[in-house]
Amino acid sequence: MNYLPAIIDIAEQAGQAILAVYQQDNAAFNITGKADDSPLTAADLAAHQLIVKALTTLTPELPILSEEAADISWPIRQQWQRYWLVDPLDGTKEFIKRNGEFTVNIALINNGEPVLGVIHAPVLGKTYSAAKGAGAFVKAAGQTRAIQVAKPGATIRVVGSRSHPSPDLAGYLAQFAQHEMVPVGSSLKFCLVAEGSADVYPRFGPTMQWDTGAGHIIATEAGATVSFDGIASQVYQRENLRNPNFIVSALTR
Repeated sequence: MNYLPAIIDIAEQAGQAILAVYQQDNAAFNITGKADDSPLTAADLAAHQLIVKALTTLTPELPILSEEAADISWPIRQQWQRYWLVDPLDGTKEFIKRNGEFTVNIALINNGEPVLGVIHAPVLGKTYSAAKGAGAFVKAAGQTRAIQVAKPGATIRVVGSRSHPSPDLAGYLAQFAQHEMVPVGSSLKFCLVAEGSADVYPRFGPTMQWDTGAGHIIATEAGATVSFDGIASQVYQRENLRNPNFIVSALTR
């Protein structure tokens, strides 16, 4: 079954739920802290509830791993052949800052690998999507077009985190004679490489599996490589939900 149109619709509905909170006064965000000190808002929870309900209706046979309901033991998760991997609101810090650089991420994982992904940026009005073997696309202003990575020029465009700077990045950048930094929040970094607006996204810092699943398949279907330190396969079938460092690159084309 081709789930992509339905998942695009679900992600965009979640985006509307997020915007309903985003457009209110900051007091309506109901900001609280998680165990890892990352922020949680009313928008995260609203999007989570909408997505879980919609996915359960669409595919009642498939389990769901969402950032907001991730307390599922490894003995249970390791039995999952196929499951939905969800970040209802990726870039909560960007949401709180009101800079628009936050996304809804939904990926379908099969045997530890992403085979479908949707990233919706509600404020930007863009929806990126991909399915294994079918290419990558972006929808904006009602129009959908295929996207692919660009051939790098003399100046390497490096996309990095706006909220999570890393001291290891300087060492990595030393290999390039010329480079420019393109700071952006959330999973949009994957999308910038995928659409040819950046050449490489090196991540030397903590991310979780739900931060990367959708972006992973979108980037690879657009022609990029996604390499995780020490993991050759089944990136999304591990006990530890935290990712190692990784690099998304169009430089090896």
